[in-house]
Amino acid sequence: MTDTSNTRPADSEAQAPRQSRLHRLMRYLPLIAPVLLWAVPCWMLLHTGQHWPLPVTLIGTALFALGLVGMPLTMARGHGRRQQDRAAIVGDTLLGTSWVLFTWSILLGVPLHLALTVAGVEGSQDRARIVTWAVLGITAVLLAWGYAEARRVPRVRRLDVQLPRLGPGLDGTRVVLITDTHYGPLDRTRWSERVCETVNTLEADLVCHTGDIADGTAERRRAQAVPLGTVRATRARVYVTGNHEYYSEAQGWVDLMGELGWEPLRNRHLLLERGGDTLVVAGVDDVTAESSGLAGHRAHLAGALDGADPDLPVLLLAHQPKFVDRAAADGIDLQLSGHTHGGQIWPFHHLVRIDQPALAGLSHHGARTLLYTSRGTGFWGPPFRVFAPSEITLLVLRSPHLPPSP
Repeated sequence: MTDTSNTRPADSEAQAPRQSRLHRLMRYLPLIAPVLLWAVPCWMLLHTGQHWPLPVTLIGTALFALGLVGMPLTMARGHGRRQQDRAAIVGDTLLGTSWVLFTWSILLGVPLHLALTVAGVEGSQDRARIVTWAVLGITAVLLAWGYAEARRVPRVRRLDVQLPRLGPGLDGTRVVLITDTHYGPLDRTRWSERVCETVNTLEADLVCHTGDIADGTAERRRAQAVPLGTVRATRARVYVTGNHEYYSEAQGWVDLMGELGWEPLRNRHLLLERGGDTLVVAGVDDVTAESSGLAGHRAHLAGALDGADPDLPVLLLAHQPKFVDRAAADGIDLQLSGHTHGGQIWPFHHLVRIDQPALAGLSHHGARTLLYTSRGTGFWGPPFRVFAPSEITLLVLRSPHLPPSP
């Protein structure tokens, strides 16, 4: 047997400086990121051998500089204390535009330049200008398409989910999931109405909203949220808080959803009964709730299941997929989550996966637990969705215990 007791302090001491450096880097990230997002495409598209006429170079550089200064300023005015919607729209649009420009300046610009060189395209100026026009062209197409994708009513994604403990009486139970509607600076009242109309065509037994209703207080975004009151379900409409509620007076959203006829599952559960069988439908506050300082707000799975028969199958609503570790430890049958937006603007999903165990779709965790992660119904911030389409999800629960056909 090897005694490792003497090595652990050394390991801890070695890890401490690395963690300290990482924390320092994260503090400076809000300052570094805008510079990279604007400076890299500016350099790639204007100053790598294109030899544009001087007025073009000056105007182009000035536009990039304006974006670099304007983006953080408008986002601060839009999402800070002033909460100016017009500023938020400008800042969010600039953020999305800079991300797409930055991404394709590197992922398309660099290999295209090499390919043109290998292909024997003569003249460094010609190669550089071809790269610039190609990057600008793909950026324009992706932004136009991404805007249309973000603003449209989501397509319905349908899938059957078999739960081994689900009784035969509950086979065929229809669960509709919407999440991350993010009502915000862009008025989407009509969009909200059309989403609810689509949900009502699905003849759901249970409709779930797993949080991030809006960016802003319930009082401020009330008009966009009110159509949620028209959603129909034969058994229940249930809701849990997301992290964005805790940026905007979460209790106000809990109260408004209750007023609209939804059941806020704040660390509690209800029972869905059909055909002599029962499903526990539980919900927890978002994992950021406790740090919000709001009395009684926290993610408390034991409280959510208090009094429930442990032999019954459990469907759990939790905003963030990473709650699935706790769900799997408790033997939850199915967790429904949102939060990730599927990355929203490719390839941001790589960063999302650093923080979350799943990006989208159905995944298995532990011995029994299934997790379904929605890509979200709306969008946050930049009004674009690129290679990460929004969704309204219809999950049909299936039991393996159906009696044999006669």
